[in-house]
This record gives sequence, C-alpha cells and structure tokens, in this order.
Amino acid sequence: MEKPSAIIDPQRQEQAKVYARLRRRIFIGELVLGGLFALAWLVFGWAVALRSAIEAWTSNPWLQVAVFGAVFGGVYSLLELPVDYYSSYILPHRFGLSNQDQKGWIIDHLKGLLIGAPLGLILLEMVYALLRLAPDTWWLWAAAAMLVFNVLLTNLAPVLIMPLFNKFVPLGEEHADLAARLIRLAEKANTKVKGVYKFDMSRRTSAANAALTGLARTRRIILGDTLIDEFTPEEIETVLAHELGHHVHRDIPAGIVIESGLTLAGFYLASLVLNGGAALFGLRGPADPASLPLLGLAMGAYGLLTMPLGNAYSRWRERRADEYALQMTGNGAAYASALTRLANQNLAETNPEAWVEWLFYSHPALGKRIAMAQSACEPFE
Repeated sequence: MEKPSAIIDPQRQEQAKVYARLRRRIFIGELVLGGLFALAWLVFGWAVALRSAIEAWTSNPWLQVAVFGAVFGGVYSLLELPVDYYSSYILPHRFGLSNQDQKGWIIDHLKGLLIGAPLGLILLEMVYALLRLAPDTWWLWAAAAMLVFNVLLTNLAPVLIMPLFNKFVPLGEEHADLAARLIRLAEKANTKVKGVYKFDMSRRTSAANAALTGLARTRRIILGDTLIDEFTPEEIETVLAHELGHHVHRDIPAGIVIESGLTLAGFYLASLVLNGGAALFGLRGPADPASLPLLGLAMGAYGLLTMPLGNAYSRWRERRADEYALQMTGNGAAYASALTRLANQNLAETNPEAWVEWLFYSHPALGKRIAMAQSACEPFE
C-alpha cells in the first residue's frame, strides 16, 4: 500500500526544538572544556613537565611526540567521556532516536578509538616531523599532506572504515525495482556507481539517511534500511537525486580543495601562534612536543572562527543540490514529502532561529527546503 504524503508533526517539532537546543549547549560546553583543558596544560606548566619526564625516558623525537600525544589526548578523552556518553547515548534514547544498547555503544566507541587514534598519531607525527625538518615552511607542507590524506580517506572510507560500523549488502530481489530505478537515475546524471547498497541503520537509530559515497571506483549508493522501510520509492529517488546533484556539481573535489585552502590558512596562523607563544609558556620552540596544547588551541580557535564561513558555503552547495533534485525528477511533491519525513523521523527542527541557522547549520533549514520543493511541484519542462 502506497504511503501518503507526510505532514510536519507539531509534537515532534516541539521535541526537535528542545533536542536541538540541548545539542547546541553540549557543543558549546565541549568547546569550553577543550579550550580550558589545553590552556591549563600551558599555564600550569603540565606540558613542559610531561615533556621533561618523557625526555628522561627516551631521546627519540618520534617516541616523544607519540607519548606526549597519547597522554594529552588520553586524559582529554577520559574527561570528555561522560559528555560523549550523554550526547550520543542518553540523549538520543531520551528522545526516542536510538535503538542501541550500552554494549553496542561501548563497542562502537572502542572501534572509533582504534581507528581514530592511529590516524591521529600519523597526522601528529607528520606535523611535528615537518616542524623539525622545515620550521619556516612546515605549514605549507602540512597542508599539502592533509590534501593527500583527505583524498585517500574519501576513497578508502566506504570500503575499509564504514563497513566496520555497519553491514552493507546489495539490495536484494525484494528491492530490485528500487535498485534499478536508482541506477537509471545515476546513469541519467552520468554517474558511474558500483551498485546500490543497504546498511543496517536501524541497529542504532530510528533516523533515516542515504548517501553517494566514495570517489571513482569506490563510488556507491547507500541507503539506510530505515529509509527503505519508511519512504516511498519516489521519495527515495528524490533524496538520491539531491546526492547526485553534489556529484554533478563536483562538490566533493571542490570541497576538498576549499577545505585544503582553509587548512593551509589555519596552519599558517598556527605557525605564527607557535612562534610567538613558545617563549611565553616556556617552550623550546614550535617543534617542542609540549607545544601540542598551543597548537590545538590555535587550530581550534581558527576552526571556530571560520565555522560560519564553511557552513555558509555548505548551505549554498546544498541549495544547489536541492534545485538539481527538483529539476532532475520534476517531482517537487515527493521531495517535499521526503524532507518532511526526514524532519519527523530524524527529529530535525524545521524553522530554527536565523542566528542558529547562520552559525550551526551546514544545510538550509528544512522548512526552507520543504517550501522550495512545494513551490516546484509542477514538472520542469
């Protein structure tokens, strides 16, 4: 039986406002916690003391960086753990968004650490090796290395990392018509994909999502099982058309280039902070492992200041992808219904305050996106 078009649930919207407000407070709290933590290590001399203790144990600069990073990052992870548990386990359960038990949350958390810690260590060692080898131009080489790293991660994540957290299987005979429909849509957009895959999103959440992941030979369509179960084929088609819009507009490579430019500027400003702040906090220089808290403060402050700019660019890209989805499918009614279902199912606030959208939102507010789709219900010529 065909599902009727969705309508915004007022009760869910009241919950969405509360949920969004709590998540913003957690975000701000984490920023304050991280900033005070890093500053304390500098002001109270903990960074210099730890570096001295490590030097008494080893003279190897690679080991010094690794041990300092492990202690500094490990202590912060322990401090942040209660906040992480509340924001990613307790809060989603409180609002009916999570299906995950504590064991599953712990396993996912450990997997994240086992993946994130080695990757973080590689990046940390790279930065400090460049600080030692090219103290005047390290920021330039570090930005270039980050560009290569991001391209590799974008290619490898769909086949190496994402399957560690979810099970991806090709759509079976039950959804053969849907798979064929989406493949035709991709071909219409001149996009080659390896196939259409379903992943077990319902194992963790009641929210729905879909994506076009990877680059070149790793590109594939992925659909959450919650999306397949709750959305009509026409709605799913419009959601995928939005994702294809990003491919047609080359948003992924463009985003990597822009992010690399921002990273370059961030590393350059960090180099100025390290050069100017080393003596202030008793550091031997920018390459001192004890400079890690100062580097973290500099990059964190830069990221916070540029966040509105990055979000504005992202909202522009998302708006273009919406326009492409409407033009490609000519089905504004289905897209409006799909966005409405996402608002209800994902507990997303449709009409946030203007300052909230400007500062925090990487997508236009759902209310605006729904209105755009509704205004385009007539098929395009």
